[in-house]
Amino acid sequence: MKRIALAIENFSRFAGGAESYAVSLAGALIDHSWEVHVFAQKWDGEPRGVIFHPVPVPAFLPRFLKLLLFALRHRRAVEREPFDVVLGFGNTIAMNVYQSHGGVHWLSTDRKLYTCNSPALRSLKRFFARISPKHQARHWIESAPFRQRTQPKLIAISHMIQNDLASYFHVDRGEIEVVYNGVDLQPSTGSSREGGRKMLRMQFGIPESHVVFLFVSFDLRKKGIEQLVDAAGLLRKSGKTNFSVIVVGGRPYRSLRRRIDRRGVGDAIHFPGPTKQIGEYYAGSDVFVLPTFYDACSLVVLEAMAWGLPAITTEYNGASGVIESGVNGFVISHPPRPEELASRMAALLEEDERRRMGGCATLSMKGYSLRSNHERMLRIFDDVANRKRSA
Repeated sequence: MKRIALAIENFSRFAGGAESYAVSLAGALIDHSWEVHVFAQKWDGEPRGVIFHPVPVPAFLPRFLKLLLFALRHRRAVEREPFDVVLGFGNTIAMNVYQSHGGVHWLSTDRKLYTCNSPALRSLKRFFARISPKHQARHWIESAPFRQRTQPKLIAISHMIQNDLASYFHVDRGEIEVVYNGVDLQPSTGSSREGGRKMLRMQFGIPESHVVFLFVSFDLRKKGIEQLVDAAGLLRKSGKTNFSVIVVGGRPYRSLRRRIDRRGVGDAIHFPGPTKQIGEYYAGSDVFVLPTFYDACSLVVLEAMAWGLPAITTEYNGASGVIESGVNGFVISHPPRPEELASRMAALLEEDERRRMGGCATLSMKGYSLRSNHERMLRIFDDVANRKRSA
């Protein structure tokens, strides 16, 4: 039996995109007779069959020390046992397979800084980010695969991440294999979509004639909620009122509430908070919009498209690599501009255009199933394990 070690701080399918993916991957490995060991601070018990190794990190420590301690304790733990594959997600310094779910930390930090509108303040934040202990710790950890004498197998979850890793760490793009995230291709029949639309509109008091734009994230500001609010305000100002926005995940902060009031869209934007039934929102919505400042490859974009929603996102979302602008969604520029976003949203208020692009979105996701992702990853793991055993 082949043995694999996975490391992630919070091993739970509800903790985030990378965490959810790690849980599903562990389940697939168990189903294919791998012995799966998980090194984490927390585990919620799924999937059954995992061998859990707690990696304790004191809560009172500053963030940079938590990062370093987890990485160092993980290295010491995996060196005690023989594993065929040690998979790192960007938070460890010992691995023979590296699959970055966060991209290059400095590039992601720099792109997220554009949430600040002031160039002077942005430059100041960039300087302090560079010299912060947290940045230094993250850089030391994520550069570990490129310091090793024997380079691990490198996997990028999007072509954007492939390009970022190659340029930042000066490696050949050909050495980095691209394996996009996979999603459950649940059949969204016409009846399930129609039922979902009625339920969602009833729940929030949305008129039947309204087009529902769905936004999903806990980190509202960095995923472009303010630009979305501004775009909604521009649509209203232009006379287009037949739309609503549902924001799933994060709660509105005070300045966001004020922004919504100033733009005059308080009755059009709803904040239900977090959910474990995200499929109900995909089924009931019409368009997915995530004008993010940075995402390695947003899983919610792929999930929404699999449900038949045309998606709008930015060029600095790795998931934009599966979008053909004007065919199955729209890719807008970075940093996201409310005017450009509003024009793309306006185009999707037209029913014929929305239906055409929604159908293309569903078709385009056929090659990105969770099953195909797991099959590719299993082939990689088998190859790495066989090479190690033969060596």
